[in-house]
Amino acid sequence: MRQWVLLHYRVPPNPSARRVYVWRKLKKLGALLLHDSLWVLPDTAWTHEQFQWLAAEIAELDGDVMLWQARLTLPSQEQGLVNRFIAACEHEYQPLWEALQRDAPDRSALARQFQEIRRRDFFGCPLGQRVYAALSSEQEE
Repeated sequence: MRQWVLLHYRVPPNPSARRVYVWRKLKKLGALLLHDSLWVLPDTAWTHEQFQWLAAEIAELDGDVMLWQARLTLPSQEQGLVNRFIAACEHEYQPLWEALQRDAPDRSALARQFQEIRRRDFFGCPLGQRVYAALSSEQEE
């Protein structure tokens, strides 16, 4: 069974910029919203450290925050969660894949976007692997 890291937080409602700031950070990390303000990431050294930094920032914003490590006890639930992470990455990779199918795509811009998404691709999304192969090919049309 995998280990997961969970972050639950609450920040004061005003100014709303604080909530938006935290939300954007969570999305950039690739975290998934489980319920209300409970977010999850696979527990790696990097994700754990990122959640610790974010927890400190939330506290500085006068927010309340709790950070946990957990395991799911039902294998089917774990696979469902993994599938949600894969689907989120597939949604992000899709525009890159479509751009690579066009004539003369800007490979360097697409490669930069790919690297950003790849940081959040914790489970090796199949579409991400196809995008990588297409970006890596020497063929330029």
